[in-house]
Amino acid sequence: MKLKGAEIMCESLLREGVEVMFGHPGGAILPFYDALWSYPQLRHILVRHEQAAAHAADGYARVTGKVGVCVATSGPGATNLVTGIMGAKADSIPMVAITGQVARADMGKEAFQECDICSIASACTKRTYLVMSAADLAPTIREAFHTALEGRPGPVLVDVPRDVQLELAEFDYPPIPARMPPPVTEEVLDKVRQAARLINQAQRPVIISGHGVLASGATAELKALAETTGIPVINTLLGLSGFPRNHPLSLGMLGMHGMYWSNIAVNEADLVIGLGMRFDDRVTGKAGTFAPHARIIHLDIEASQIGRNVPAEVPLVGDAKTILQALLPLVKHVSRPQWTGFLAELKRDHPSLAVPHSDKLLAQHVLTGLNDLLQEHPDTVVVTGVGQHQMWAAQFLFFNRSDTFVSSGGLGAMGFELPAAMGAQVGRPGAPVWTVAGDGGFQMTLQELATITQEKLPVKIAVFNNGHLGMVRQWQELFFQNHIQSVPISSPDYVTLAKAYGIPGLRVTNQEDVAAALRQAQEHDGPFLVEFVIDPSVNVYPMVPPGGTLADTIEDPLTRKTA
Repeated sequence: MKLKGAEIMCESLLREGVEVMFGHPGGAILPFYDALWSYPQLRHILVRHEQAAAHAADGYARVTGKVGVCVATSGPGATNLVTGIMGAKADSIPMVAITGQVARADMGKEAFQECDICSIASACTKRTYLVMSAADLAPTIREAFHTALEGRPGPVLVDVPRDVQLELAEFDYPPIPARMPPPVTEEVLDKVRQAARLINQAQRPVIISGHGVLASGATAELKALAETTGIPVINTLLGLSGFPRNHPLSLGMLGMHGMYWSNIAVNEADLVIGLGMRFDDRVTGKAGTFAPHARIIHLDIEASQIGRNVPAEVPLVGDAKTILQALLPLVKHVSRPQWTGFLAELKRDHPSLAVPHSDKLLAQHVLTGLNDLLQEHPDTVVVTGVGQHQMWAAQFLFFNRSDTFVSSGGLGAMGFELPAAMGAQVGRPGAPVWTVAGDGGFQMTLQELATITQEKLPVKIAVFNNGHLGMVRQWQELFFQNHIQSVPISSPDYVTLAKAYGIPGLRVTNQEDVAAALRQAQEHDGPFLVEFVIDPSVNVYPMVPPGGTLADTIEDPLTRKTA
């Protein structure tokens, strides 16, 4: 059967199981949007800015495990996707971005809204495709989705000239093979046996679990490994929700703003088992100083990550789920009373989660209240922006179900929070979704309040308003002689703004009003915004100073004095 290229695109998306996409139309992609008229099965969510389309597709992919899809026109539409695409690349999120391109005859002539988006996006995707024939659309889209999910997941871009979308071609979609993880080879099994021997011999072991455990669906295997061996689990930022935070073996997050006890535990460990994580600089501290007494087991699906930042004695290359399944029968429980006692003393003597005494409203007060709601409703998804509020959320929110924490990690894109929360709400329509936003990042993408209203998405929005770009202010105070430059930031009246978009809201300035405001928002049938006016002078602790090691972790001087 012959179809127009745009119809082939729609049919191909249906074959891939796509139910929703996030986008914004424009001239070069109009044939595709015209075809959507005949495909009501493909839900299209109109964003107010293309960057939001990519972030929304990202949030959707994280909570569903499916490929997120975003769409834009040529030129500025395509370039506006780039930040969100790069964020997906940095955090290993499967995404397919579809862009329109000027007609083939106009390419290379600086036509209106022409840009070589494939070249621009090549550095922030797994692969880009410029489709020059309608006959190539179906196999290209099949390959794009396969590439997005294969190995280390990531984004793929498909660029389609306008006239290719109008061209007739035979439609025959390639078969979609069942996704099966590759078998564990004998070579890898030998490494698994080596890893088991180290685990069974270790006296001061820790597990560091990253986003790869979530991506592979290996959370049950991780829990079994920890419980079988008695080894405590530490999470990276993106690994949060991969291991139940209420579990007695959970030590929370490590790294630049990780728990003091987690950082010291890694520094004193004799074995570090890194699962689905990259040992990046926010985790390791000063290069060459990470876990100086430890042997390293490193499991990652991408061979190039092994030894890239930290030398690994036992490299395990492959899918986390299948390798952990092979490892589990070989490990045993070992009693380590000295190590267990040392960790208990660390947690007792270094209260990283103590809230500073203050008569003012602090972010910690808000997040403690939100955490109470999370424990009542463990399926709640929390999406954060980037900055102080992100680190406080990672510290104070205890996630006990998988894929319930969404944040921009590798790229650290401000403005991620609101559109990614839209995508998460679409992906999990029955779950409560909260976005925790800073006043700086929220102002970058707050126009998506209109999308939330139009789509009737019941996202709950907590805006932390401290009148500053808080993390930058903290660094200026601590490491740049208190030269506070270009970080005080004014805000609109967020409650009035929300009302203008048809969203009810509250402003909270006192500690005693936090719980009631959070509960009112949670119970409201629809989107709801709460602005929390918090103390602008408070810094995020613990903190590893720039150029410092995990052993140099600084504790909060206010809480340390009262411990």
